[in-house]
Amino acid sequence: MKAIVISKLLKTIDELEVDLNAPEPELKENQILVEIKASALNYFDILQSQGKYQIKPPLPFILGSEFAGVVLAVHPTVNNKVKPGDKVFGCGQGCFAERIAVDIKNILPLPDGMSFEEASGLFVTCPTSYTALVVRAKLQKDEWCLVHAAAGGVGIAAVQIAKALGAKVIATCGSKEKLDIAKKFGADYGVNYNDKDWQKQVLQITGKHGVDVVYDPVGLVQASHKFIAWSGRILVVGFAGVGETLEKAPTNLILLKNSSVIGVHYGTYTKYDPERVIEVWNDLFKLFAEKKLKPVIYKNVYHGLHNVKHGLKAIANRETYGKVVVVPNGGRESKI
Repeated sequence: MKAIVISKLLKTIDELEVDLNAPEPELKENQILVEIKASALNYFDILQSQGKYQIKPPLPFILGSEFAGVVLAVHPTVNNKVKPGDKVFGCGQGCFAERIAVDIKNILPLPDGMSFEEASGLFVTCPTSYTALVVRAKLQKDEWCLVHAAAGGVGIAAVQIAKALGAKVIATCGSKEKLDIAKKFGADYGVNYNDKDWQKQVLQITGKHGVDVVYDPVGLVQASHKFIAWSGRILVVGFAGVGETLEKAPTNLILLKNSSVIGVHYGTYTKYDPERVIEVWNDLFKLFAEKKLKPVIYKNVYHGLHNVKHGLKAIANRETYGKVVVVPNGGRESKI
Protein backbone atom coordinates (compact mmCIF):
# COMPACT_ATOMS: atom_id res chain seq x y z
CA MET A 1 0.00 0.00 0.00
CA LYS A 2 1.14 3.54 -0.73
CA ALA A 3 1.18 5.94 2.24
CA ILE A 4 3.01 8.91 3.74
CA VAL A 5 4.83 7.21 6.61
CA ILE A 6 6.60 9.29 9.27
CA SER A 7 9.43 7.08 10.53
CA LYS A 8 11.31 9.98 12.12
CA LEU A 9 10.20 13.51 12.96
CA LEU A 10 10.81 15.92 10.12
CA LYS A 11 12.55 19.27 10.01
CA THR A 12 10.89 20.43 6.76
CA ILE A 13 7.92 19.43 4.65
CA ASP A 14 10.27 18.65 1.77
CA GLU A 15 11.35 15.51 3.65
CA LEU A 16 7.91 13.90 3.18
CA GLU A 17 8.14 10.75 1.06
CA VAL A 18 5.70 8.14 -0.21
CA ASP A 19 6.29 4.64 1.13
CA LEU A 20 5.33 2.23 -1.66
CA ASN A 21 5.22 -0.74 0.72
CA ALA A 22 3.44 0.62 3.77
CA PRO A 23 1.72 -2.00 5.94
CA GLU A 24 -1.93 -2.68 5.23
CA PRO A 25 -4.30 -1.48 7.98
CA GLU A 26 -5.56 -4.21 10.31
CA LEU A 27 -9.31 -4.29 10.86
CA LYS A 28 -10.07 -4.33 14.60
CA GLU A 29 -13.22 -4.32 16.73
CA ASN A 30 -15.71 -1.55 15.89
CA GLN A 31 -13.75 -0.59 12.79
CA ILE A 32 -14.40 -0.40 9.08
CA LEU A 33 -11.91 -0.53 6.22
CA VAL A 34 -12.20 2.38 3.79
CA GLU A 35 -10.69 2.91 0.37
CA ILE A 36 -9.69 6.57 0.46
CA LYS A 37 -10.92 8.57 -2.51
CA ALA A 38 -9.85 11.99 -1.21
CA SER A 39 -7.95 13.33 1.79
CA ALA A 40 -7.98 16.88 3.15
CA LEU A 41 -4.79 18.57 4.26
CA ASN A 42 -4.53 20.67 7.42
CA TYR A 43 -1.95 22.96 8.96
CA PHE A 44 -1.73 20.65 11.95
CA ASP A 45 -0.46 17.87 9.64
CA ILE A 46 2.73 19.91 9.29
CA LEU A 47 3.01 20.32 13.05
CA GLN A 48 2.38 16.62 13.67
CA SER A 49 5.05 15.57 11.18
CA GLN A 50 7.52 17.68 13.18
CA GLY A 51 6.37 16.55 16.64
CA LYS A 52 4.88 19.95 17.47
CA TYR A 53 1.19 18.97 17.58
CA GLN A 54 -0.66 17.96 20.76
CA ILE A 55 -1.52 14.56 19.25
CA LYS A 56 1.74 12.61 18.96
CA PRO A 57 1.33 9.07 17.58
CA PRO A 58 4.23 6.71 18.27
CA LEU A 59 6.73 6.38 15.43
CA PRO A 60 6.34 5.19 12.76
CA PHE A 61 2.89 6.52 11.83
CA ILE A 62 0.94 7.48 8.74
CA LEU A 63 0.16 11.18 8.41
CA GLY A 64 -3.28 12.68 7.66
CA SER A 65 -6.57 13.00 9.52
CA GLU A 66 -9.56 13.85 7.24
CA PHE A 67 -10.86 11.76 4.36
CA ALA A 68 -13.76 10.52 2.27
CA GLY A 69 -14.07 7.17 0.56
CA VAL A 70 -15.86 3.87 0.06
CA VAL A 71 -16.31 1.12 2.65
CA LEU A 72 -14.39 -2.03 1.69
CA ALA A 73 -14.98 -4.22 4.74
CA VAL A 74 -16.76 -4.13 8.10
CA HIS A 75 -15.70 -5.84 11.34
CA PRO A 76 -18.46 -8.14 12.73
CA THR A 77 -18.70 -6.02 15.91
CA VAL A 78 -19.99 -3.03 13.92
CA ASN A 79 -23.48 -4.60 13.84
CA ASN A 80 -24.38 -3.78 10.22
CA LYS A 81 -24.41 -0.01 10.72
CA VAL A 82 -22.60 0.30 7.40
CA LYS A 83 -21.90 -2.08 4.55
CA PRO A 84 -19.28 -2.45 1.84
CA GLY A 85 -19.90 0.01 -0.95
CA ASP A 86 -21.24 2.77 1.30
CA LYS A 87 -19.81 6.25 0.70
CA VAL A 88 -18.52 7.86 3.89
CA PHE A 89 -16.39 10.69 5.21
CA GLY A 90 -14.57 10.88 8.49
CA CYS A 91 -11.49 11.38 10.58
CA GLY A 92 -8.73 9.00 11.57
CA GLN A 93 -4.98 9.00 11.96
CA GLY A 94 -3.31 7.80 8.79
CA CYS A 95 -5.42 8.91 5.83
CA PHE A 96 -2.57 10.00 3.57
CA ALA A 97 -2.76 6.47 2.25
CA GLU A 98 -4.74 4.27 -0.09
CA ARG A 99 -6.73 2.62 2.70
CA ILE A 100 -7.50 3.20 6.36
CA ALA A 101 -9.10 1.22 9.20
CA VAL A 102 -11.16 3.62 11.29
CA ASP A 103 -13.52 3.43 14.26
CA ILE A 104 -17.19 3.46 13.30
CA LYS A 105 -17.84 6.47 15.55
CA ASN A 106 -15.48 8.54 13.41
CA ILE A 107 -17.34 8.21 10.10
CA LEU A 108 -20.58 9.58 8.70
CA PRO A 109 -22.50 9.01 5.45
CA LEU A 110 -21.55 11.25 2.53
CA PRO A 111 -24.08 14.13 2.36
CA ASP A 112 -26.41 14.04 -0.64
CA GLY A 113 -24.97 15.64 -3.73
CA MET A 114 -21.44 15.99 -2.37
CA SER A 115 -18.32 14.69 -4.08
CA PHE A 116 -15.57 12.83 -2.24
CA GLU A 117 -13.31 15.86 -2.63
CA GLU A 118 -15.91 18.18 -1.07
CA ALA A 119 -16.73 15.82 1.80
CA SER A 120 -13.11 14.98 2.64
CA GLY A 121 -12.61 18.21 4.58
CA LEU A 122 -15.84 18.32 6.58
CA PHE A 123 -15.19 16.19 9.64
CA VAL A 124 -12.89 18.54 11.57
CA THR A 125 -13.53 22.02 10.17
CA CYS A 126 -17.33 22.25 10.14
CA PRO A 127 -18.07 20.93 13.65
CA THR A 128 -15.17 22.97 15.05
CA SER A 129 -16.63 26.20 13.66
CA TYR A 130 -20.20 25.30 14.62
CA THR A 131 -19.23 24.32 18.16
CA ALA A 132 -17.25 27.54 18.55
CA LEU A 133 -19.96 29.92 17.35
CA VAL A 134 -23.10 28.16 18.58
CA VAL A 135 -22.11 26.10 21.63
CA ARG A 136 -19.31 28.21 23.08
CA ALA A 137 -19.98 31.81 21.99
CA LYS A 138 -23.76 31.52 21.57
CA LEU A 139 -23.64 33.95 18.65
CA GLN A 140 -26.96 35.78 18.21
CA LYS A 141 -28.79 37.30 15.27
CA ASP A 142 -27.59 40.84 14.40
CA GLU A 143 -24.43 40.55 16.50
CA TRP A 144 -21.10 41.52 14.95
CA CYS A 145 -18.88 38.50 14.27
CA LEU A 146 -15.32 38.84 13.01
CA VAL A 147 -13.59 35.80 11.50
CA HIS A 148 -9.80 35.85 11.27
CA ALA A 149 -8.22 33.96 8.35
CA ALA A 150 -11.71 33.88 6.91
CA ALA A 151 -10.72 32.17 3.66
CA GLY A 152 -9.07 29.22 5.41
CA GLY A 153 -10.63 25.84 6.12
CA VAL A 154 -12.25 26.56 9.49
CA GLY A 155 -12.58 30.26 8.66
CA ILE A 156 -14.74 29.88 5.56
CA ALA A 157 -16.97 27.45 7.46
CA ALA A 158 -17.27 29.97 10.31
CA VAL A 159 -18.25 32.74 7.88
CA GLN A 160 -21.09 30.65 6.45
CA ILE A 161 -22.32 29.45 9.85
CA ALA A 162 -22.29 33.00 11.27
CA LYS A 163 -24.36 34.20 8.30
CA ALA A 164 -26.79 31.32 8.75
CA LEU A 165 -27.25 32.47 12.36
CA GLY A 166 -28.09 35.99 11.16
CA ALA A 167 -24.92 37.73 12.33
CA LYS A 168 -23.15 40.61 10.61
CA VAL A 169 -19.84 39.14 9.45
CA ILE A 170 -16.46 40.83 9.04
CA ALA A 171 -13.72 38.79 7.38
CA THR A 172 -10.01 39.40 7.88
CA CYS A 173 -7.49 38.00 5.40
CA GLY A 174 -4.05 38.85 4.10
CA SER A 175 -4.90 39.49 0.45
CA LYS A 176 -7.64 40.84 -1.80
CA GLU A 177 -8.08 37.43 -3.43
CA LYS A 178 -8.81 35.80 -0.08
CA LEU A 179 -11.14 38.63 0.97
CA ASP A 180 -13.06 38.14 -2.27
CA ILE A 181 -13.41 34.42 -1.46
CA ALA A 182 -14.73 35.22 2.04
CA LYS A 183 -17.24 37.71 0.64
CA LYS A 184 -18.34 35.23 -2.02
CA PHE A 185 -19.34 32.84 0.75
CA GLY A 186 -21.17 35.33 2.92
CA ALA A 187 -18.92 37.88 4.62
CA ASP A 188 -20.51 41.34 4.67
CA TYR A 189 -17.23 43.21 5.03
CA GLY A 190 -13.57 42.48 4.47
CA VAL A 191 -10.44 43.89 6.12
CA ASN A 192 -6.84 43.15 5.15
CA TYR A 193 -4.91 42.66 8.38
CA ASN A 194 -1.72 43.69 6.63
CA ASP A 195 -3.06 47.26 6.58
CA LYS A 196 -1.54 49.38 9.35
CA ASP A 197 -4.95 50.69 10.41
CA TRP A 198 -6.89 47.42 10.10
CA GLN A 199 -8.12 47.51 13.69
CA LYS A 200 -9.48 51.03 13.22
CA GLN A 201 -11.21 49.85 10.04
CA VAL A 202 -13.00 47.18 12.04
CA LEU A 203 -14.21 49.72 14.61
CA GLN A 204 -15.44 52.01 11.84
CA ILE A 205 -17.38 49.19 10.18
CA THR A 206 -19.20 48.47 13.45
CA GLY A 207 -19.98 52.15 14.05
CA LYS A 208 -17.52 52.02 16.98
CA HIS A 209 -19.72 49.45 18.73
CA GLY A 210 -16.96 46.87 18.38
CA VAL A 211 -17.12 43.17 17.58
CA ASP A 212 -19.30 40.93 19.75
CA VAL A 213 -17.67 37.62 18.76
CA VAL A 214 -14.17 37.08 17.36
CA TYR A 215 -13.36 33.71 15.78
CA ASP A 216 -9.58 33.32 16.03
CA PRO A 217 -7.73 30.35 14.49
CA VAL A 218 -4.58 32.45 14.08
CA GLY A 219 -3.44 33.75 17.47
CA LEU A 220 -4.68 37.33 17.53
CA VAL A 221 -6.28 37.57 20.96
CA GLN A 222 -4.35 40.65 22.02
CA ALA A 223 -4.79 42.42 18.68
CA SER A 224 -8.52 41.66 18.72
CA HIS A 225 -8.94 43.45 22.04
CA LYS A 226 -8.42 46.71 20.14
CA PHE A 227 -11.91 46.34 18.69
CA ILE A 228 -13.76 43.87 20.92
CA ALA A 229 -17.11 45.16 22.18
CA TRP A 230 -17.82 45.44 25.88
CA SER A 231 -18.60 41.89 27.12
CA GLY A 232 -17.40 40.50 23.79
CA ARG A 233 -16.27 36.91 23.32
CA ILE A 234 -13.02 35.81 21.68
CA LEU A 235 -12.90 32.21 20.52
CA VAL A 236 -9.44 30.62 20.62
CA VAL A 237 -9.60 28.01 17.86
CA GLY A 238 -5.94 27.72 16.90
CA PHE A 239 -2.52 29.33 16.59
CA ALA A 240 -1.72 29.07 12.87
CA GLY A 241 -0.02 32.46 12.72
CA VAL A 242 2.08 32.64 15.87
CA GLY A 243 5.08 30.48 14.90
CA GLU A 244 7.15 29.03 17.72
CA THR A 245 5.98 31.44 20.45
CA LEU A 246 2.41 31.45 21.71
CA GLU A 247 0.96 34.86 22.53
CA LYS A 248 0.34 35.86 26.13
CA ALA A 249 -3.18 36.62 27.27
CA PRO A 250 -3.73 40.38 27.78
CA THR A 251 -5.40 40.02 31.19
CA ASN A 252 -5.58 43.79 31.75
CA LEU A 253 -7.56 44.25 28.53
CA ILE A 254 -9.76 41.25 29.31
CA LEU A 255 -10.67 42.95 32.59
CA LEU A 256 -11.20 46.43 31.09
CA LYS A 257 -13.37 45.14 28.22
CA ASN A 258 -15.23 42.70 30.47
CA SER A 259 -14.48 40.22 27.72
CA SER A 260 -14.36 36.43 27.65
CA VAL A 261 -11.58 34.42 26.04
CA ILE A 262 -13.05 31.02 25.24
CA GLY A 263 -11.12 27.91 24.27
CA VAL A 264 -12.51 25.59 21.61
CA HIS A 265 -11.14 22.04 21.41
CA TYR A 266 -13.79 20.19 19.44
CA GLY A 267 -11.88 16.91 19.48
CA THR A 268 -12.43 16.51 23.23
CA TYR A 269 -16.23 16.54 22.91
CA THR A 270 -16.29 12.88 21.90
CA LYS A 271 -14.84 12.09 25.35
CA TYR A 272 -16.57 14.66 27.58
CA ASP A 273 -19.84 15.47 25.79
CA PRO A 274 -20.62 12.87 23.08
CA GLU A 275 -24.32 13.76 22.97
CA ARG A 276 -23.35 17.28 21.93
CA VAL A 277 -21.41 15.84 18.98
CA ILE A 278 -24.60 14.18 17.71
CA GLU A 279 -26.54 17.45 18.09
CA VAL A 280 -23.85 19.39 16.22
CA TRP A 281 -23.83 16.97 13.29
CA ASN A 282 -27.63 16.91 13.08
CA ASP A 283 -27.60 20.70 12.79
CA LEU A 284 -24.77 20.66 10.26
CA PHE A 285 -26.56 18.16 8.00
CA LYS A 286 -29.56 20.51 8.00
CA LEU A 287 -27.32 23.38 6.91
CA PHE A 288 -25.87 21.19 4.13
CA ALA A 289 -29.37 20.25 2.94
CA GLU A 290 -30.49 23.91 2.99
CA LYS A 291 -27.34 24.92 1.04
CA LYS A 292 -26.42 27.38 3.81
CA LEU A 293 -23.10 25.62 4.36
CA LYS A 294 -21.06 24.54 1.35
CA PRO A 295 -17.61 22.97 1.15
CA VAL A 296 -14.99 25.27 -0.35
CA ILE A 297 -12.16 23.48 -2.16
CA TYR A 298 -8.90 25.15 -3.13
CA LYS A 299 -8.64 25.55 -6.90
CA ASN A 300 -5.82 23.01 -7.20
CA VAL A 301 -6.92 19.48 -6.27
CA TYR A 302 -3.66 17.55 -5.93
CA HIS A 303 -3.44 14.12 -7.55
CA GLY A 304 -1.19 11.44 -6.09
CA LEU A 305 0.27 11.10 -2.60
CA HIS A 306 3.60 12.47 -3.84
CA ASN A 307 1.86 15.85 -4.04
CA VAL A 308 0.92 15.95 -0.34
CA LYS A 309 4.15 17.84 0.37
CA HIS A 310 3.27 20.45 -2.26
CA GLY A 311 -0.19 20.95 -0.80
CA LEU A 312 1.18 21.33 2.72
CA LYS A 313 3.81 23.78 1.51
CA ALA A 314 1.08 25.86 -0.13
CA ILE A 315 -0.80 25.90 3.21
CA ALA A 316 2.37 26.86 5.10
CA ASN A 317 3.01 29.69 2.62
CA ARG A 318 -0.58 30.94 3.00
CA GLU A 319 -1.28 30.51 -0.68
CA THR A 320 -4.50 28.55 -0.26
CA TYR A 321 -8.13 29.07 0.66
CA GLY A 322 -10.83 26.66 1.81
CA LYS A 323 -9.72 23.05 2.05
CA VAL A 324 -6.70 21.66 0.24
CA VAL A 325 -7.44 18.17 -1.07
CA VAL A 326 -5.36 15.31 -2.45
CA VAL A 327 -6.70 12.34 -4.42
CA PRO A 328 -4.37 9.49 -3.35
CA ASN A 329 -4.47 7.53 -6.60
CA GLY A 330 -5.09 10.38 -9.00
CA GLY A 331 -8.61 9.10 -9.60
CA ARG A 332 -7.55 5.45 -10.15
CA GLU A 333 -8.87 2.53 -8.12
CA SER A 334 -6.36 1.20 -5.59
CA LYS A 335 -5.42 -2.47 -5.60
CA ILE A 336 -5.29 -4.59 -2.47
